[in-house]
Amino acid sequence: MTRASSLPDRPSLSPAPPRPGWPELAVGAVAYLLSIVVVRATLPLVDDEVTLGLLGLFVSGTIGLAAFVAAFAIRVRSLAAFGVRRTEPRKILAGAALGLVAYLLGVVVSIIYVSLSGDAQNVQASYQAAAAGGWLPLALALVAGALLTPLGEELFFRGVVAHVLLSKFGAWVGVIASAAVFAVAHGINPVLPVAFVVGVLTALIYRWSGSIWPGVALHAMNNGVALLVPVVVGLSVE
Repeated sequence: MTRASSLPDRPSLSPAPPRPGWPELAVGAVAYLLSIVVVRATLPLVDDEVTLGLLGLFVSGTIGLAAFVAAFAIRVRSLAAFGVRRTEPRKILAGAALGLVAYLLGVVVSIIYVSLSGDAQNVQASYQAAAAGGWLPLALALVAGALLTPLGEELFFRGVVAHVLLSKFGAWVGVIASAAVFAVAHGINPVLPVAFVVGVLTALIYRWSGSIWPGVALHAMNNGVALLVPVVVGLSVE
């Protein structure tokens, strides 16, 4: 027996599976922007404010889902690569608790933004009208605003945008840049600083947990409280 034949066969090295990168981010961003254009052209055709608010809430979640699906379809066939993976219950609870913190911080930064800019427009008036339109509209608003929207936006803005920026530029730049992208996507208005706060906290908890689910819990709590507080205040005034 020769020396060469006595050596064990070496396993063939297969290439590492692709991870989300610039192609996913670019395609997802294009899908997101195209969806925004279509929505802004069609939603103003709705006259009823409650219906408009409900449609707006459902659309905001659907746009995020569409952008994520477009990014996912490029080359990476693993949901786990985008952070769709199981995590510990304590991290979900931590996300929900941070959602309350995000809401309170959002109120503060929104007041500061309005006082400095003079821009006091209520861009979420239709959402609030939908939540205050009765029990059924309130339930639908919570499903769309506190479940569908957090899921869609976390899949795209954390699973794709934050994931790529964190992997390319590290923690500080990745967190701040992804939060800035998330904020600008909400428009230049009093919601922008609120979205930035949510973006920073969800990016941080995504980096800590490696999963989108704590961020979904954070986002859901923030949105749910934001929808319910005006309703409760309105009932107490009556």
